Amino acid sequence: MTQKSGRGEPLLKLVILGRPNVGKSTLFNRLAGRKLAIVHNHPGVTRDWREAEGKLADLHFHICDTAGLDGFESPEIKEQITQQTSQLIQKADILLFMTDAREGITSSEVMLAQQARLTEKPLIMIANKCEGREGRQNLYEVYRLGLGDPIPVSAEHGEGLDDLYQALVPYFKEEEEEDPVETPPLPEEMRPLRLAIAGRPNVGKSTLMNALLGESRVLTGDQPGITRDAVIIPWHYEKREIQLVDTAGLRRRSRIEASLEKFSARSTLEEIRYAQIVVLVLDAHDPLNKQDLTIASNVIEEGRGLVIALNKWDSADQKEWHNIVHKLGQSLSQVKGIPIIPISALKKRNLDKLMKAVLQMDQLWHHRISTSQLNQWLEMAIERHPPPLSGGTRVKIKYATQIKTRPPTFALFVSKPVELPDSYTRYLMTSLRDTFNLPGVPLRFLLRKGKNPYDPKK
Repeated sequence: MTQKSGRGEPLLKLVILGRPNVGKSTLFNRLAGRKLAIVHNHPGVTRDWREAEGKLADLHFHICDTAGLDGFESPEIKEQITQQTSQLIQKADILLFMTDAREGITSSEVMLAQQARLTEKPLIMIANKCEGREGRQNLYEVYRLGLGDPIPVSAEHGEGLDDLYQALVPYFKEEEEEDPVETPPLPEEMRPLRLAIAGRPNVGKSTLMNALLGESRVLTGDQPGITRDAVIIPWHYEKREIQLVDTAGLRRRSRIEASLEKFSARSTLEEIRYAQIVVLVLDAHDPLNKQDLTIASNVIEEGRGLVIALNKWDSADQKEWHNIVHKLGQSLSQVKGIPIIPISALKKRNLDKLMKAVLQMDQLWHHRISTSQLNQWLEMAIERHPPPLSGGTRVKIKYATQIKTRPPTFALFVSKPVELPDSYTRYLMTSLRDTFNLPGVPLRFLLRKGKNPYDPKK
């Protein structure tokens, strides 16, 4: 017999509750089987709740990490978090109430415990940080919450999870074990599109995220730095499965001081690396600055598709955003034709236009050109503008072939690769982009020494 979800489909939803810094994100990462949430000793790191598929032995479920309700300077942020947590509690199948056994019980935990009890949902009490004598000595305090016998665990070290498993098993239905059926991998075009939303702090990234989702899923506000950790949310647009990723704002390195902000910046850069397409959000009221261009260049260097969303354009002076568009064209000349879509995230304007640009960029990112077409183009490009002389002889480009997509990458077989100037490579890239209508997509050329590998005369 094997333990599955307990309700067939969908999987049971387990929601972790507790005040800040008791180890909720550490347990979430452990049950999810990977580090999805930033873990830091600074309280209040988790602000937006996150969800992932989790597993504990043979139990499979959805696991949700929530923000603690203390330690927020902004009443507006605290109110949003309180509302989101209350909604999540109502959607939960099982509540995991976590406390720090070493710190004792606080008044906010007593209030949260009362709220959880009123739901009459299955509730499991977890006392974390019970490694060593100190944590277990304070276990008796946890009984003050009136939530039953606490399960002593150490989420950091993975201790006590067997007891948590035993507490969960009664809620999961046993199903007959079936022979595993191998599922063929999905074609590339049918896999979820991973779409990251990036930009400087306070340009409207989270507002755009909520506008696309049609709900207040992530926290928003006027103060910069509300989003601290990347949040990945499944979504569908025009029957296309998408993983939307809201990221923390990126400031210049010289202005990043706190270690927590360094973790946030690292998380954002990782999400750019894992994304297929990145929407860079700019504020039409702010002059384009070096940090905007640094983020854009990082996306291009990683070979990700880039779409620029010029937010708040409806309230900006036309001259302001025309200047931004002009400067972008000059500064990102290595990738001509990057789509720049004027939007209003707050008023939900031009969002369809933005998403159509995203889907178009994804198609270009996967584009493949036949070898015969490539070499016809290469012959034409060389005839129009021959390679320069080197040591009295002309560098010969003998053959071209596409070796991969995501992004489109091409191998050029050249007689003297090191002597082909960068300026000529840029000419070929521009010519290829224009000939095959590949605006805005990053292209990569790999120069290889040798003859045409398919030439029978070699």
